[in-house]
Amino acid sequence: MAEGILASKLSQNTFHVDSAGTGSWHIGQSPDERSIAVAQKNGLDISKQKGRQFSSADFDTFDYIFVMDRSNYDNVIALAETHEHKQKVKLIMNELTPNQNQDVPDPYFGMHNGFDIVYAMLDKACEVIAHNLIAKHQ
Repeated sequence: MAEGILASKLSQNTFHVDSAGTGSWHIGQSPDERSIAVAQKNGLDISKQKGRQFSSADFDTFDYIFVMDRSNYDNVIALAETHEHKQKVKLIMNELTPNQNQDVPDPYFGMHNGFDIVYAMLDKACEVIAHNLIAKHQ
């Protein structure tokens, strides 16, 4: 969801937004149907997204790398080869609550409205990210 939300807030002519998992189990798959439905309810179509696995090459491709939780952070940092690579990696919720290191909960096995809750969290964080990126790069 974060990819679709952030991409909707930024010019595609200026910014490239992509997402990747730290595990290999969803490579090539579409987002969870519940993610697609919640995004659709909020005016976004994420149905064309396909899962891919994060790789060390992403450090050279992307200027900013936002992760959903501490486990993702640890997995991504383990692939970093330089201090500069490590500096690119940030917990996404720290954009709203700096240095609190709050995880985005995984809604997969959660409450029936877990995807709505996660969407709202990510929407707020992505609003801050988009504002900061636009101010910095335009």
